[in-house]
Amino acid sequence: MKDIILRVWALAIVAIALGVQISCATGTESGGGKEGEGEELFTLVVLHTNDLHARMREFNKYGNTTSEEESAAGEGFGGVARIATKVKELRDDATNVLLLDAGDQFQGTLFYSLYKGEASKIFMNMLGYDAMTLGNHEFDDGPQELAPFVSGLDFPVVSANVKVENEPLLRDLIEPWVILDVDRHKVGILGFTTQEVPMVSKPGPNVVFEDIASSAQEVVDELEGQDVNIIIALSHSGLGKDMEIAGSVDGIDIIVGGHTHSLLSNTDENAEGPYPVMVTSPSGEPVLIVTAKSWGQYLGHLEVQFDDEGVAETWSGEPILLDATVPEDPEYVAKVQDMSEEVDMLRGMVIGETLTGLEGTELSCRHGESNLGNLIADAILWDSLASGATIGLYNGGGIRSGVPAGPITMAQALEVLPFTDTIATLDLLGSDLKEVLEYSVSRAEDPLNEGTGRFLQVSGLRFAWDPNQPVGSRILGVGIRNQDGTFSPLMDDNVYKIATSAYLREGGDGYAILRDRAILPYDFGRVISDVVVEYIELNSPLNPQVEGRIRRAP
Repeated sequence: MKDIILRVWALAIVAIALGVQISCATGTESGGGKEGEGEELFTLVVLHTNDLHARMREFNKYGNTTSEEESAAGEGFGGVARIATKVKELRDDATNVLLLDAGDQFQGTLFYSLYKGEASKIFMNMLGYDAMTLGNHEFDDGPQELAPFVSGLDFPVVSANVKVENEPLLRDLIEPWVILDVDRHKVGILGFTTQEVPMVSKPGPNVVFEDIASSAQEVVDELEGQDVNIIIALSHSGLGKDMEIAGSVDGIDIIVGGHTHSLLSNTDENAEGPYPVMVTSPSGEPVLIVTAKSWGQYLGHLEVQFDDEGVAETWSGEPILLDATVPEDPEYVAKVQDMSEEVDMLRGMVIGETLTGLEGTELSCRHGESNLGNLIADAILWDSLASGATIGLYNGGGIRSGVPAGPITMAQALEVLPFTDTIATLDLLGSDLKEVLEYSVSRAEDPLNEGTGRFLQVSGLRFAWDPNQPVGSRILGVGIRNQDGTFSPLMDDNVYKIATSAYLREGGDGYAILRDRAILPYDFGRVISDVVVEYIELNSPLNPQVEGRIRRAP
């Protein structure tokens, strides 16, 4: 509990910086709003998921599908069959239940690699979701893959700040809001999506991402004009942004969040804050923020009592851990198995071995040096040595899971690197390379920040950085590895040959420097996942370590 309280105070400090008020109560029930003596309160139960990333089957602590041994030992989490069991149980136990999703159903396992959005569409329809918003990964394969997913859903997709009028494939498929009738009460559901999508994904030129706050306030005003006084926002913009919106947009009662994979809990010492986080709106009413980590490891469960004016009076809840104690629904198990034949072929194909677990968590890859990040950056550089490259770079956000010690299968490798991106090479001035590294660490000081996926894993160089310094002045020193293994200081006027991903070279994750200042760029190398697979095959058994390539000053 002490750790939770410390994290709550950290959230409070963030909130103060944003100019909003946040409750630091850690209890599971709180009160807010107006006195309601004698009123009959309306109870609404909100079940929610976010950032499932195509985890249809149960997975282990690394995010990979469990082996038979792990499953037998009860070491699995999540999977749609467990979500189905718990959702059915909670629907049977209560009335006025909504099931909502905060985006990023796409990307992360072979179910997406093989089926694109089809698997998510099937299971979300089976589960009976009431609404969802779009995450950045829904745009990874452009409107051509998003459109059939959205058009095939039995429920609405909402995002107030995503404008698709000029995109023929998506026009009329995404609404800013929807009104649901729940026990004679109007419940408005709006959505909003991170404005960084054009930097981190591929929405195409015709989809526009407008300011979240102004778009949300416009929709809230419109809903209130239709006598809607209970409003839920589905947000894929991260916990920090959700707190900002809660404190600046008037009329939202609940924000169901995603994107930063944040765990909120009143009992888990690793939580980033209480469940829910309560922020005071501009009019002084409570706004309840909930989110449920990622991958379907938890099912969010919030119960709120509203007065006649739609103000939250009391609330309680806690994310439900979907571990082996929750049985899997047989109907969903059978459907997952039907779709798994091609997946299982790759799952049984062993390509190598690692003597140590390969760390692929967001905390390890987006905020510091990771042994898996070292492996990937080494593989990219290894493949590019013939072009004269001496430095390899790869963004931590491109690493989607880890691998336990032992055999490595083709499926695991493709789950670590699900993107079909190619290697790019370019020459870059040393002064520009330093700017690249500054940009890499510009959001890395806080896991609550948006855009942490830009953090670079590196090969052929080492650097130190200080998170306490201003953005743009955090790099303390850079060493370039020589052929004999020694290091020489980065020279501003020297030109360095770099190997990275075409995604980053073309400006992805906001790397305009790589796009605009590249010398002799070539973006059409081999597919990165193919290179990493070959590197694993040739160098097994692997034993990559964290070796001081990236040092964070205390």
